[in-house]
Amino acid sequence: MTHDTSIVALIGQASLLVQFVMLLLLLASVFSWAIIFHKGNLMRRAKADSERFEHLFWSGGSVAELYNRVTQGPGPRTGMPAIFEVGFREYTRLRHKDSAQPIETILDGVERSMRVALTREMDRLEEALPFLATVGSISPYIGLFGTVWGIMSAFIGLSHVQNATLQVVAPSIAEALIATAMGLFAAIPAVVGYNRYTDQADRLFNRYDNFLGEFVSLLHRQGSAAR
Repeated sequence: MTHDTSIVALIGQASLLVQFVMLLLLLASVFSWAIIFHKGNLMRRAKADSERFEHLFWSGGSVAELYNRVTQGPGPRTGMPAIFEVGFREYTRLRHKDSAQPIETILDGVERSMRVALTREMDRLEEALPFLATVGSISPYIGLFGTVWGIMSAFIGLSHVQNATLQVVAPSIAEALIATAMGLFAAIPAVVGYNRYTDQADRLFNRYDNFLGEFVSLLHRQGSAAR
């Protein structure tokens, strides 16, 4: 008696529960790869936008002119331009509201607004990363569950067979082990993607935070000089 040992055939011969586990792992892998590609593009754009904006910011031009240039650009601002826009808008609003109040009080309000914008940007960068962490953590265990269930079903089936040879057992064991392989296939890219993009998000946070401090210091010097 011969058995079809191709991957597709083994999956088709697996029990419904093992097939469900495989389908679950396949979907987790597809969503993980979609997030990995999306985050890769997002992180590259965020880094490039930050480099371009820092070049403009430190080029020696007027902060007010840079603000007009940023706000007149197409589409919603993200990243460092968004943090700058919020900070300078709040600075202008507070100065016009009460020009007699101490510059330190104004800058406290500016920094709080920029911190809120910074948190919002980090939420955007880190969105969906917990999904990668979850897939990376539980996929091997889900695959192992499918394997254990498949092997258990195979041995139960052997009790009804007169001659339990390796040729009879091997296909059932192989189809069960596919679940473990799929669990690892889903988990490994998810873990790599999570670690990579978490590190990149942390680097961007430090970059945004440094810019925030430098911008507040610049406004402090300009405000003190104006008075």
